[in-house]
Amino acid sequence: MSKSPNEGPFIVSAVLARDRVPSFAKYPFSLPAVRNFSSMQLHPKVTFFVGENGTGKSTLLEAIAVNCDLNAEGGSRNFNFATRETHSTLDRYIKLIKTLAWPKDCYYLRAESLYNLASEIDRLAEDDAGILGGYGGRSLHEQSHGESFFALFDNRLRGRGLYIMDEPEAALSPNRQMQFLNLLHNYCGYGSQFIIATHSPIIMAYPDAWIYEFGLEGIRRIEYEKTEHYQVTRSFLLHTERMLKVLLQNDEEEPRTK
Repeated sequence: MSKSPNEGPFIVSAVLARDRVPSFAKYPFSLPAVRNFSSMQLHPKVTFFVGENGTGKSTLLEAIAVNCDLNAEGGSRNFNFATRETHSTLDRYIKLIKTLAWPKDCYYLRAESLYNLASEIDRLAEDDAGILGGYGGRSLHEQSHGESFFALFDNRLRGRGLYIMDEPEAALSPNRQMQFLNLLHNYCGYGSQFIIATHSPIIMAYPDAWIYEFGLEGIRRIEYEKTEHYQVTRSFLLHTERMLKVLLQNDEEEPRTK
């Protein structure tokens, strides 16, 4: 059977034009992940960005999204709102190596700007109430934080899509995160490709995904069981009392005053 032109993968790799970077001493090029970055292969189905805060995961993810003509604050290619122009210039120096396939759907989710996205959806719904059908049939502002996230995952995304997500677990309970894995698997079965920045050891457990760890030395491929997220979580659950004793000891110090 021949492959449909709408089946992923859609992006093969991301490449940084290092020769055009004005200075690696200035943001965003001073970020560890960017400073040592040349290129990155992306998995045909699911690629995870993991690592500590401030290492450059969201910045690189944003650059990829903007390169795909997606709004920097989130949404599909039809969204062009801007609450505040804060996205970096990294997208101007990133080149995406793409296949001949093209996605039928494309969406960028940023946990930190979902409120702004929900407000824009409500504004658009004033002229076209049908847009709410992609978000569970009612305003995301009328749903809890977790419900609004899951309503987007369960209703708005479609098969044969390119989906870029920054911390989709932010408002999800552990049970919801496992349900998200089920949705992720279903969408992948319909030819979708995902690039996800996450701190969730549940979500990053998705089988056969590629995991890139962002650290002070740059970016490297890593196995799931070797990620800090997995090891710390496993150690805490297996040795809860011992870990709490270490974490909560005060070393006989005086309480800090405000």
